[in-house]
Amino acid sequence: MPNPKSSILWLLAVAIVPTNFLVAQGSSKPSLGIFKSTADIGNTRKGAANFSARAGSYRVTGGGADLWGKEDDFRFLWLPLAGDAVLEADVTFPADEVVPKEKAMLIFRQSVSPAAAYADLAIHGDGHIALQFRKDEGGQTEDLTAPQGGSKHLRLERQGDHFTASLGNSSSEMTPILSTDVALHGSVLVGLGVCAHDASGLSTVVFSNLRIIIPKKK
Repeated sequence: MPNPKSSILWLLAVAIVPTNFLVAQGSSKPSLGIFKSTADIGNTRKGAANFSARAGSYRVTGGGADLWGKEDDFRFLWLPLAGDAVLEADVTFPADEVVPKEKAMLIFRQSVSPAAAYADLAIHGDGHIALQFRKDEGGQTEDLTAPQGGSKHLRLERQGDHFTASLGNSSSEMTPILSTDVALHGSVLVGLGVCAHDASGLSTVVFSNLRIIIPKKK
């Protein structure tokens, strides 16, 4: 587990971002916020994703049986990025009718192929949290489960091939908790996912206080 004292100091979204970092912002598609594209991946009912500028939040509806095994079924909202980056957000499930295994995810994914290599930080409807990953196209999904669940704020950081998952109640109160190595190449897809864990169902999740932070090139 990374030592929090050696980690970079991350500030609240309303504060000044350190000068050696940039925050992704702006889009030619205002309805998607900072993201560029959205689509249903794999075998799933039609989902949706949109950004509310007034609320400052992303509402994502997705179906699909699962992100697991050798292929995935879910709704994906993404931005192509190359190199190191941090993706973080608050995640809120609906107040009623929560399915225990439905998933809301922060994702770094090689492509939109259902069998693509990826790393994601997933919180489930019952509150448990896992760092999920597929190291090779068409390979088997693996995961690491966090010792505690129910965190309000999630963060997934990529440094080269190394991914670190951090949990907390706000951007300024995060604890690195899980990590793994996944080799992704070139420009990858960074964004949000929702899976209903029900091949015939749909689930809706709200992501807020979202930031994508990328290093400045030296």
